[in-house]
Amino acid sequence: MRHLKLFSLHAGADFAARVAAALGEPLAAHEERDFVDGEHKIRPCDDVEGADVYLVQSLYSDPRSSVDDKLIRVLFFIGALKDAGAARVTAVIPYLCYGRKDRRTKLHDPLSSRYLASLFESLGTDAVLTLDAHNQSAFENAFRCRTLHLPAQPLFVDFAAAQLQGDDHPLVVASPDVGGVKRAEALRQALGARLQREIGRAFVEKYRSADQLSGGTLVGDVRDANVLIVDDLIAGGGTIRRAASAMQGGGAARIWALASHGQFCGDALEKLGQLPLEKIAVTNSLPQQASGGSLQIVDCAPLLAEAIGRLHRLGPATQLSLA
Repeated sequence: MRHLKLFSLHAGADFAARVAAALGEPLAAHEERDFVDGEHKIRPCDDVEGADVYLVQSLYSDPRSSVDDKLIRVLFFIGALKDAGAARVTAVIPYLCYGRKDRRTKLHDPLSSRYLASLFESLGTDAVLTLDAHNQSAFENAFRCRTLHLPAQPLFVDFAAAQLQGDDHPLVVASPDVGGVKRAEALRQALGARLQREIGRAFVEKYRSADQLSGGTLVGDVRDANVLIVDDLIAGGGTIRRAASAMQGGGAARIWALASHGQFCGDALEKLGQLPLEKIAVTNSLPQQASGGSLQIVDCAPLLAEAIGRLHRLGPATQLSLA
């Protein structure tokens, strides 16, 4: 069996260390140097000849570097790993950027998710693993190399089961828009199997035009129910705010918001904290401030570590995507 090597950029070292600990493997050494002209270089310091390499790094913007800076570093690092003789390189991108631009909504709009896939493929990436892509079908169809899509659903089933223990109110799983109904339904079925009880469905009509949200009509009965609003991403928070207001207006007893990725752009978290939400649960696919108040962090590192381990052992990693 090829030896496993696990790498990360400096920007993702804390999260990658959690993955490494769960996997029982050390993070391999690399050099990442910035030059005065704004350029940089990145290379593995460990020998990767014939190795099965996994590069763990979410792609997002923060005050220190943009999403595009992280992206180009990941791409250059993949190229360096392949040039150094790595037998296989898997890009483990818990949060994959540009996922929301997977179709044209205006004339001559870019298909950014497809262009992103071409960049990864051009550097010789053998596989791409991500957590809850915005659109699973678009993610899988954009790449010609192997893809593995991991849902955060098992993590949120555990979270919800703990939160709802001993509560006999009716339970509803809701999507904040029509596009997320399939994701909410998957969680509803899995949670129903765990709790051995009937769970209702609901969704909110939402329309977006020129970055403005409208709509807000609730479809489904949430009166006197505990409601779990499920989405893949919280960015500005407008979608969750609108959905929470609709649930409150429908007479919900208690409301939770669950999202795989928490960007919380600007003052989004502060505004969400003013809503009647029991908890806002997100994974640590993106760096978060410490859990506290209404924010609850769900650790996704063990799930990614399990997927990496299965891939390395050439086992049925795809079973994780069906959990």
